[in-house]
Amino acid sequence: MTIAAGVNKKVAYKKEATWGVAPGDAGAKYLRRVESSLDLEKETYQSNEIRPDGQVADFRHGVRSVKGGIKGELSVGTYNDFFAAALRKDFAAGGTTGAVAVIAVTSTGTAFTRSAGSYITDGFKLGDVVSASGFTDVNNDGHYAMVTALTATVMNVATLDGVVLTDEAEGDTVTLAGVGKKTLAATTGQTDDSFAIEHWFSDIAQSEVYLGAKVESAKIGLPPSGMATIDLAFMGKGRNNDTSEYYTTPAPAGSDPVLAGVNGFVYVDGSPVALITGMDFDITTNLTADPVVGSDEYPFIFRGRVLVSGNMSVYFQDSTFRDYFDNETEVSIYAVFKGGSVANTEFTSFIFPRVKAGGSSKDDGEKGIIQSVPFTALLNTAGGTGTVTDNTTISIQDSQA
Repeated sequence: MTIAAGVNKKVAYKKEATWGVAPGDAGAKYLRRVESSLDLEKETYQSNEIRPDGQVADFRHGVRSVKGGIKGELSVGTYNDFFAAALRKDFAAGGTTGAVAVIAVTSTGTAFTRSAGSYITDGFKLGDVVSASGFTDVNNDGHYAMVTALTATVMNVATLDGVVLTDEAEGDTVTLAGVGKKTLAATTGQTDDSFAIEHWFSDIAQSEVYLGAKVESAKIGLPPSGMATIDLAFMGKGRNNDTSEYYTTPAPAGSDPVLAGVNGFVYVDGSPVALITGMDFDITTNLTADPVVGSDEYPFIFRGRVLVSGNMSVYFQDSTFRDYFDNETEVSIYAVFKGGSVANTEFTSFIFPRVKAGGSSKDDGEKGIIQSVPFTALLNTAGGTGTVTDNTTISIQDSQA
């Protein structure tokens, strides 16, 4: 007798062109996971009829749906399709100067200064991770660096590997560009992505393809020690069963590094913070669906608002974080997490341009006192084209997008 084993189970997925219809094999991908708990659920109805025999005479199945989730260790590039689906916008390239000869490295290697043109017009935003190429001094090329302050002509940066750039006059033909691609919670032109996700139990030749799966929520955990985690929840239409694997030639699961909270840095209100002992946040898409007469499946799954909230655990060193809560101060959070320490290490960043703290409770004990600072991310109505920030609640940049 053969019993299915988890190590022999494969999870593959592909974006659907039509909701609830499994797309063809080309372009499918295997997915890295810790656990995939997707399953078919049905509403059930028990008869309430009062009978002389005092027993229940009928029990029926109702509307079918897909529920469950996929848990994983957050690795660069792996979950971008699902981030884009949750935020309703595909990943796209960020700002670029093109090849120009007007950029210098100044301020003891902490700024890119230009004598003509505009970084803002070129599409750069606070929190973007950028890289330069074309400088004579090779120390200035290839270092990924986060934008910490920005005007039309001055871009202050902090390199992800901590290397200080070398001051160098303009004159070289230099390109400064965002690394990888970005997505953000869109204000217009939102996408409505869904996925077909297959569980292939190879040891017992059973295929279960879950259809119409939409991202209901994404929970990100960034502990100070240990791997970063992701917990995706889905809501979908139904399931197809077979004894043959549906996706026979998926692209291999990636091998990019898993992120860890210890590798990276966080800026709050424009300043680096080294006191955060943990951070997590949730993206919730508020999906809804209602049954209809004459069908055992939902006719569609509808999108709600995108809500983003989280929590930071912070050592209680001074009044800064407490005052954010007491005074209802709006701040920004820029968080970049790396897969290594080399000059062009892979990374994923999470930018919240406008948040409010919802508390500042403190623990106690024979240790450093820690504040718990829950926060809610809000639409940055001051951002957008021609400004230094995005008009969004959250943006995500990934070096492998």
